[in-house]
Amino acid sequence: MTATVLPFQMLQAPENWRTVDFISDLHLQEQDTATFKVWQTYMHNTTADAVFILGDLFEVWVGDDAVAHHAFLQQCASVLKLCAATKHVAFMRGNRDFLVGTSFLHECHVQDLQDPTLLNFASHKILLSHGDAGCLADTSYQEFRHMVRQENWQSTFLAKPLSERESIARQLRMQSELLKRDPQTIYADVDDGWTAQWLAQTEATCLVHGHTHRPADHHLDLGLGLSKTRHVLSDWDAAAPRPRAEVLRWHSTGKHERVSLLAH
Repeated sequence: MTATVLPFQMLQAPENWRTVDFISDLHLQEQDTATFKVWQTYMHNTTADAVFILGDLFEVWVGDDAVAHHAFLQQCASVLKLCAATKHVAFMRGNRDFLVGTSFLHECHVQDLQDPTLLNFASHKILLSHGDAGCLADTSYQEFRHMVRQENWQSTFLAKPLSERESIARQLRMQSELLKRDPQTIYADVDDGWTAQWLAQTEATCLVHGHTHRPADHHLDLGLGLSKTRHVLSDWDAAAPRPRAEVLRWHSTGKHERVSLLAH
């Protein structure tokens, strides 16, 4: 399966930015108060000039109208809005929260990011993606992703009563949990060919993405002495047996570091 060539968004960072943070895959949900509190504290205290949320901030999103009916989602909106009052906050949809609408982001003063987006920060060209589009080996997921990203499918789904949408979401989450527990389940990783094609098309020096929950730095050998890097973000789960909540912090000097928000 070959990678699809799609348009990408470009974002020029202001000259006064010195540090930007990248996070993804927090999967915020009402039952997980520990992760929410870590995120809330981080958003309040980060010294970065910008926070880029690269998908799956929420465990599930069934439509912007759900916010009015759930105090937890209202709390999340307040955290976003408060952070956006003092720094740049940008959001890219993931596979769990692809239905987050422009109205919600506008209300929270959060920038809407296309997947992928090329960030020009200082002298660095950083390609940003959630990452699920690059898992080409998972053909069944790619078919599902193509279907649910269609405007007609989304319009039909969002026209259903909120209770029905929430019921469908619960069923999908149950199926996902069953897959996670199945020892035969093998999750596809982001394809190297897809990565190389996108880096070449955008002239980026590296790719930053989430989705796979496999935080690491992968160096791609492109031949002729050329190599580029794929930086994979960590998922967050402050209540897990091995809790995790990590930020990829990038400085204008080019230095980047992984910052754990949890005491060891």
